[in-house]
Amino acid sequence: MQELFKAAIERGASDIHIKAGDFIRARIHGDLQPLTQQKLSVDQVRSIALKLIPHEEDRQNFDKILDYDCSWGIPGVGRFRVNILKQRGSPMIVMRTIPIEIPTTQDLGLPPIIDRIANNERGMILVTGVTGSGKSSTMAAMINWMNQHKRMHIVTLENPIEFLHRDNMCSITQRDVGTDTESFVTGLRAALRQDPDVILIGEMRDKITIETALKAAETGHLVISTLHTKNAVQTISRIIAVFAPEEQEMIRIRLSETLQAVISQRLVRKKEGGRVAAMEIMPVTATIRDCIKDPDRLDEIPDLIEEGKDHYGSQTFDQHLMDLVKSGLVDFEVAKAAANNPADFDLKMNMFSGGGPGGSGVGQGTLQDEMTNMFGN
Repeated sequence: MQELFKAAIERGASDIHIKAGDFIRARIHGDLQPLTQQKLSVDQVRSIALKLIPHEEDRQNFDKILDYDCSWGIPGVGRFRVNILKQRGSPMIVMRTIPIEIPTTQDLGLPPIIDRIANNERGMILVTGVTGSGKSSTMAAMINWMNQHKRMHIVTLENPIEFLHRDNMCSITQRDVGTDTESFVTGLRAALRQDPDVILIGEMRDKITIETALKAAETGHLVISTLHTKNAVQTISRIIAVFAPEEQEMIRIRLSETLQAVISQRLVRKKEGGRVAAMEIMPVTATIRDCIKDPDRLDEIPDLIEEGKDHYGSQTFDQHLMDLVKSGLVDFEVAKAAANNPADFDLKMNMFSGGGPGGSGVGQGTLQDEMTNMFGN
């Protein structure tokens, strides 16, 4: 089984699916492909699952498990974020691959603005996108940058722990929710007493977590977390909507004062195989802070992001998709399908010389030539 997992990682698998009554399958460059020729029995899947569960008590209660999260590693090969579930009464396992080596912002081809965002001393940074869009890799790269350039104490609250960070210039404390601390809220409240400079929260799932994270950002810490939102405006709206109507005006003010940046990402297929993240990046400027405070001005934010590309390093999804096409990394039709406004994207691309399908003849964009598939993690 370990050899099978190793082979899957070498082929660029981002996820491995193990289900009773089916082949073992792996998501390779976005497509789910069978790895075996024989289907697994319930007992085989159960046996694999028991080997992945780290705690004896949980193994003994396996038949009662409906949803279970943990992490598991193969020395010298890689680590996995594991979800064990039941479907049709039978066990199933989904494993997300996590590289052993922590990716750098350069490895992932992230724009230089990401390093500048990671250099913030305080406030809140949110990395958003759907499941599997590379949020964990982006946050790991930001923590890695801090670990190479700053002397700080970084506390992470994760469920489960994914990338294993080694202490370098920073001291990094990684806490597994459910094992090292009872919950995100409990761990976050405790973190404020642990002399942190940076607090990474795996996910802001509820009102209490969001409110505690805001307090942490307001008291001089840098808070980094994720939301399952598709862009900056939706992220702001989602946070505000969590609170009661009578609280929302104050939350707008608090959010406008603490939010430093929103990074939203989605994956698109590259021409040469694999996937790359298209990113909307919103550094929070004085004008955007005013828009966050005023509910009638939220709709102005996309235009402000687009207009701030040269001066602030911001970019919309469509601007980044245009760069990906012009640099030859992504096919025009693929980028157009992923664009927020495909018709508008088509029009803008055709304003450039040779900017039709495929972007042939267009000069090199600002992205690095070499990208990796780590955004699948």
